[in-house]
Amino acid sequence: MKALSVRQPWAWAIIHSTKNIENRDWTINYRGDILVHAGKTCTKREYYQAQEFCHNMGVSIPELISLRRGQVIGIVTIVDCKFSQVASGWGMPGQYHWKLENPREITPIPYVGRLAIFEVPDDLVMEVAA
Repeated sequence: MKALSVRQPWAWAIIHSTKNIENRDWTINYRGDILVHAGKTCTKREYYQAQEFCHNMGVSIPELISLRRGQVIGIVTIVDCKFSQVASGWGMPGQYHWKLENPREITPIPYVGRLAIFEVPDDLVMEVAA
């Protein structure tokens, strides 16, 4: 199954909160379900910047130490991709906005992330996504 690494706490916000836009500097033609992999890296500075942004969006994120990292944490559906402002505070100017719907938490799967879209073996996902 296709997967995308997203730094924390953004990965958490996609699966557990209202983050319905993923900002990237590249477009995607794929539409459908994709695994959300919580990347291993998150500096305290990045966390506090994200915490402030999320607070302004009305979202309270968990403490950095409690966020899962280096694991696949959920599945979300990519329904669109546009290079324009969207009706969501999560969209950043000058980025492609991947429109996300139907986030689902799964039992976390330890996995090494990669850049861009990557594949996770289906047999690993089937056990926890059922």
